[in-house]
Amino acid sequence: MNTATFNIAAVERDTGLSKDVLRMWERRYGFPVPSRDSNGERCYPAEQVDRLRQIKRLIDLGHRPGKLIATPQDELGALTSRRSKSATMNAAVDDSDLGELLALIKQHDAAAYQQAMQQRLARQGLQRFVQDTVAPLTRQVGEKWEDGSFEVFEEHLYTELTKRLLRQAIATLPGGPRGPRVLLTSVPDEQHVLGLLMVEALFALEGAECIPLGTQMPLLEIGRAAEAHQADIVALSFSLAFPQRQIPGLLQQLRLVLPEKTVLWAGGGGVTRVTRTGDAELITTLDDALEALATWRLQHT
Repeated sequence: MNTATFNIAAVERDTGLSKDVLRMWERRYGFPVPSRDSNGERCYPAEQVDRLRQIKRLIDLGHRPGKLIATPQDELGALTSRRSKSATMNAAVDDSDLGELLALIKQHDAAAYQQAMQQRLARQGLQRFVQDTVAPLTRQVGEKWEDGSFEVFEEHLYTELTKRLLRQAIATLPGGPRGPRVLLTSVPDEQHVLGLLMVEALFALEGAECIPLGTQMPLLEIGRAAEAHQADIVALSFSLAFPQRQIPGLLQQLRLVLPEKTVLWAGGGGVTRVTRTGDAELITTLDDALEALATWRLQHT
């Protein structure tokens, strides 16, 4: 790993920093400092990629890139550590059971994690499992990824195992006439899917007909799918990692391509500070999502 190098496309994909930003930082700040391969293409050593990933996390938390690039590595670690301590102090409840689940992910014990989650699902039922286990667990995993105590592959392991469990639980729900029709997806560059699955589980329990399209759907395709499925509602999920400044414009553009009768909802941690919505309803919690569903039904009875 110490001798590994990555081309600029791999660094862009791994860090979330565009090629233009990487080149601009190189010119303006003198970092990163890539070497060149035999074709003259930029190659970045693994330690620089790790530093770039850490800087991107801190930028997403509101820090300025120029200052971060000039900050020594040990001080960058201190910044993320302080953020982690602050998040811990602000937590309303320290659920030791959730800590045990996180520890299983950190130990890379997929089988034990799945068994513990299945037992918890059986005890709690699907609605409480989603709201009291998956939602806070996902938040804590995100915080641990931000402060560097979870590796990227550990966050992915958590996501994949939890996705599998939620999909299995949703598949066992009874069928029959259902409504309203809710199309669930995310916009391009938003690849986080757990928020969509949590909402799908809760809506399916309430008798809604959920149409899951996965993540990263082009806006025009969302509009075409809403028309083809005669969707009553299009529900999008935005994670905390998604650039908030882009959300209002995306919602406004999507509203223009949706059928007039289709309602647009935007939910997730990414919309908590969004004010301009493009006629979309903002939903920041799972309880809000259930309330919005109930309100829709009252208005369309």
